[in-house]
Amino acid sequence: MPKVSSVIVPYAAYLRVYEPLAAFAEPERGHWERYARRPDRPSYQDELRRSLADLLPTPPVVVPVHESGDAFVLEAGGVVHVCPWRTRLRGWQALGDLAEELPAPVLDAVLPPVVRHQAAQDYERWLAGNPDARPWIRTATWQVPLNWFVLVADEEREYAKGSGGAPRDAAPVLRYRTPMVQARRRVARALRTLRDAIEEGPLIDGLVDVGRWLEEFHPRSLVELDYGGLVHALPAGDLEDDHSAADVAAGIEALRNGDGAAAGEAYGRLVERWRAVRDRRSAN
Repeated sequence: MPKVSSVIVPYAAYLRVYEPLAAFAEPERGHWERYARRPDRPSYQDELRRSLADLLPTPPVVVPVHESGDAFVLEAGGVVHVCPWRTRLRGWQALGDLAEELPAPVLDAVLPPVVRHQAAQDYERWLAGNPDARPWIRTATWQVPLNWFVLVADEEREYAKGSGGAPRDAAPVLRYRTPMVQARRRVARALRTLRDAIEEGPLIDGLVDVGRWLEEFHPRSLVELDYGGLVHALPAGDLEDDHSAADVAAGIEALRNGDGAAAGEAYGRLVERWRAVRDRRSAN
């Protein structure tokens, strides 16, 4: 059996916000300035592996005891941006979503009710002292939500096949990065079109939710949509040909022009592309 430290976790994709250092007050800003100079910063796979390791004890550690001091870092235009992991906050939020995703018997077997109840109480107490807390990272499993693609454009797509070298460079990479102001503009424009063309539903609700989340951050932030471990769930050829953001944009533009047939074709391409990933989710 592979060690948790070496296993590849294939099912998670991410929507991240990177804020400039100026967005953080001291002493946190100083922490991130020092952190950004570290040569050995962990990867998203390291974050997932740590979460898996916490689930191995009995009872499992569903939420870290202490908040993570790690972050993802990137430099753009000479400005350092950071995306704090905030694994404790995200763990609490993910725990609250599990009841909607897993049947009760499965949930009770994986995470006993007493463990979930204690975590919920801890979160309630913590939230009372941190009412404005929000995560810098959103996670989706076995999919990339369609509303995430609204935030980005095909010309912002970054694809690398990967190499056979060091483990961190061996896997393919597929991601999009865009300025926060652009992401917010696309959300607003898409919402106007969708509300004129279709009835209220999951797509509109999800886009409203993402738009509200983006408003919480510094206007000079960067938004990143990262396929993360999903690159291991998609065949290499399909990954290289994946232009889902372009299909979503084409579908919205078709609705804006009253062309239902073209919108349906764009949606069909998306459904076909993601069917294989959904099939793997069912198999797991």
